[in-house]
Order: sequence, then C-alpha cells, then structure tokens
Amino acid sequence: MTSTPTTREIFFMFLRLTMLAFGGAMGWVYNAFVVKRKWLTDREFAETLSLCQFLPGPNITNFAISVGMRFRGVRGALAAVIGLVGPPTILLIGVGAIYQRLTGIAAIRGALNGLSAAAAGLFVLLVINLLRTLIRSRPVVTVPVAAVSCAAVLSGLLSIPLALLALGPVSIAFAWFRRK
Repeated sequence: MTSTPTTREIFFMFLRLTMLAFGGAMGWVYNAFVVKRKWLTDREFAETLSLCQFLPGPNITNFAISVGMRFRGVRGALAAVIGLVGPPTILLIGVGAIYQRLTGIAAIRGALNGLSAAAAGLFVLLVINLLRTLIRSRPVVTVPVAAVSCAAVLSGLLSIPLALLALGPVSIAFAWFRRK
C-alpha cells in the first residue's frame, strides 16, 4: 500500500468507478485500488472481497463500506457509499424512463446484449485474477475448495449461499490446520 486516501479521494474514486463500470464493477475496482493506486495489495483486495461476498447485499456496496471504514472510518464509508450510489441513482431514474419508451426497438435490444457480453467478460477476468492471487498465496487450500465449490454450484447441488456456509468453515479449518 502506498498511501492512505483522503475522504475526498475515496468519494471521487467510487464516483468514477460507478460511472465508468458496466456490470462487472469489481474488475474495475481491482484495477483502481490494487494496480493503479496501490491502496490495497492483492491479498488485501482478495480478503476484503471474500468478506464482502459472504455478507448480504451487493458486493460493490459492501466493498465501498469496508474500504471507506478501513481508510477513514464512518466518514470514509459514507463518502464511498454516496459516491457509489448517489449520482448513478439519479442517472438510473432518467435512463429507466427513456428505456421504458425505447424497449421495443431491436437496435436497443442488440446494444444491451453486447453490454451483457462485455460484463460477463469483465467478471471472468476478475475471477481469473482472484484465483491467481489465491493460488499463489495458498495453493493447497484454494485449489480443492474452489474446485468443490464450483462443481457443487454449477451442478445445482448447492446454491451459492449454501456453498459459502458449507465450504467456508472447511476452508477456514483447512487454512488453520496448515498454519500449525
């Protein structure tokens, strides 16, 4: 980590991220916080994101609150959340009104399909970056737990929340015994 961001920097970072990111915002967040600004290390990002995925609510909102609190306490958390949801909420209301009027146009549907593909690609990139970081730091724990959780969720055996509840303690226990 290079420096501690100010409350203002936190606000404008989340404002910028929320206005530029389409769908897979966590890929943008990783790039901004780890690669460009170096406010978080790969490991700190992975640990924070893991916690945020476990908590109820949108990952990006949980991440904003967590990072804001980490750097600037309650003021940082408020700045992050306001930057994240304030202006985009106003914009979304306007876009929603326009979308309602234009939804029957084939070109609009095609553009939305293209945005969906781009968002899916960003999400795949984020998963690859996170797995690479986790495999580098904890290969013995990461590979089997990731493989079992993916298989369980993709096969329909477990939902994502049940997979977290079932495999989270297994992963923690596995890591704990490896430290001894």
